[in-house]
Amino acid sequence: MAKFVIAGKANCPYYAKAELLADYLQKNLPDFQIFKITQHPDVWEEWLEDVCEKNKWDHNTSPIIWRELLDRGGKGLLLGGYNEFLEHAQLYYGVTSSMTTDLMMVVAKENLQALEEEVLEKEVLKDLINPLQVWVASASANSCYHLIPLLISGEVFGMHTDISLTLFDREQKENSLKSLVLEVEDLASPILHSVSFCTKTEGAFLRAQVIIILDDSTDEEVYTLESCLRSRVPLCRLYGSLIEKNAHESVKVIVGGKTFVNLKTALLMQYAPNMAHNIIAVALGVEGQAKATVARKMKTTSSSIKDVIIWGNISGNNYVDLRKAKVYNYESAIWGPPGYYHSVLSLIFDSQWIKKDFVRTLQNLSNTGKEFGGILAAHSIATTLKYWYHGSPPGEIVSLGIMSEGQFGIPEGVVFSMPVKFENGTWVVLTDLEDISLSAQIIKRLTDDLIQEKLVAFGDVLTFQPVQEEHEERIQPHKDLNEEKDEAASDEMVTSFHVFFTLQTPREKMSISSNFCQIKCKGIETVNKLLAAPHPSSFRCEAFRRKHGFISSYKDCLAICPIIPGNQ
Repeated sequence: MAKFVIAGKANCPYYAKAELLADYLQKNLPDFQIFKITQHPDVWEEWLEDVCEKNKWDHNTSPIIWRELLDRGGKGLLLGGYNEFLEHAQLYYGVTSSMTTDLMMVVAKENLQALEEEVLEKEVLKDLINPLQVWVASASANSCYHLIPLLISGEVFGMHTDISLTLFDREQKENSLKSLVLEVEDLASPILHSVSFCTKTEGAFLRAQVIIILDDSTDEEVYTLESCLRSRVPLCRLYGSLIEKNAHESVKVIVGGKTFVNLKTALLMQYAPNMAHNIIAVALGVEGQAKATVARKMKTTSSSIKDVIIWGNISGNNYVDLRKAKVYNYESAIWGPPGYYHSVLSLIFDSQWIKKDFVRTLQNLSNTGKEFGGILAAHSIATTLKYWYHGSPPGEIVSLGIMSEGQFGIPEGVVFSMPVKFENGTWVVLTDLEDISLSAQIIKRLTDDLIQEKLVAFGDVLTFQPVQEEHEERIQPHKDLNEEKDEAASDEMVTSFHVFFTLQTPREKMSISSNFCQIKCKGIETVNKLLAAPHPSSFRCEAFRRKHGFISSYKDCLAICPIIPGNQ
């Protein structure tokens, strides 16, 4: 069987004559097949050059005709142009063409018109698909590599929603973004309509319907908490203005990560006021850490723990509330039907663990970012988006950072993590929950921390002063639970130690700000742990730095620190 490929410019009269001759041969010869490739004149030369380079051919006119070896495999055999094809037809099949020049020109014109109509039709059909426009900012972040497979799996937006994914970052990250785009294309997701990248700020978030803000990476080393806070303002100002200008009017903006999540959310709301009602902060990562810590203590799975509430600053001072926490499928003396649960506080008899070890574990995770890597950040963002589109599990409490409207006695205008549920494409604050009120002291402590972050970020306050904790009962105990457990569950649950990260090559180091010395455990134990870290010289106390520079040993701290017992 003979198969010939005939390719040419749409407006080429010799291509028109060659294809009509080939049509005649295919119609009258049972073993003669043709395949046509019609290219627009604007792209013909580039296409021809690529084909000839790939096959090691030498040809530079329209049309180009080659024969495919169907019975042998391998690359095709170049026949040549129109004259060579006409000679082949006369020699092997005794057929020639008598088409006039005028007719050749008419057919060539019709070919070009038909091609342009076909291209236009494809564009119209493509627009009818109308995929969901999803943008990921700071797409070079590690969490993005874990997030993308979740977004295009169909679990988040549904298997019937096509996605157009755009990765946005700085121009310096262009090569990384190109590589990431190729990897995403290799996944061959059935719901991925297209994937691209953007490094030009003027085109960022164009027609975006979902925007995911990840932790922004920086090549600059930042040594103080205050300078790190202030560096959020110009970036969020830029993002906010772009969202206002370019994004879809119903855009959903979700802020995730492990650094200054509440602050970035508040700044985006300020600089994109028309979209502020659809900007939220992800708290499920911290909630997941708390559930896993409780599950390890109870020797069960973290998925069995439900309704842990995170109050306050997601990536700073927060209150982990176990008063509504439940454990399902727990092996104990009392069993029940499917859906039966126990109160977590009723099963943990070690009040000292709740009062000290549980708080210290979560505080250390928050301070160091340990175990809050790309996987956890990506999963918490994807799950929050899934709930936003499809609703959260019925009866389940979800922690979410949103703008306060005075619920639970929280001051208005503060981005605060609180209990919600998702339904009908939005969230509802669970103000009807019983026995979850917070004392005025706790609310003040949490809100003061958030307000101070914003004041420092704008330069209204020069130095961040961590809120001092008061050793008092913070929540009135429940009357129906053991009093000792309730005191333990409510006491010392607010973390008060701020840490920020700077990524350096080739290793990640941590810089600690002026509140290094304000550790709740009074210094000695934590200082020893910090200075035993792989890079003790990367930790520094602001008060010590002003006089001596980097801390090089624990003796340096011991000599100057007024917090450590025995020092004045």
